[in-house]
Amino acid sequence: MQQGKPVFAQPMLYLPLSTFRRCVADHKGEHKVKDFSCLDQFFAMAFAQLTYRESLRDIEVNLRAQARRPAAILAWLDDAKHAGSY
Repeated sequence: MQQGKPVFAQPMLYLPLSTFRRCVADHKGEHKVKDFSCLDQFFAMAFAQLTYRESLRDIEVNLRAQARRPAAILAWLDDAKHAGSY
């Protein structure tokens, strides 16, 4: 059984969310966004970069495979999204 945070979550803990939120607000990044927020997109692109994904299909396949993992492993994403009023 895994203990602690997943490897990807560890560097994401150092992301300054207040700065990220300010940049998104300054550039109106969430304008007309329904489901896939700027933070979700950043996490997806950071995951793709850190895991050496080479194409959109490769990114999609890998993210779908990760989504099938237990919810406890991906709970860090909810923690990051709800760390403030995003």
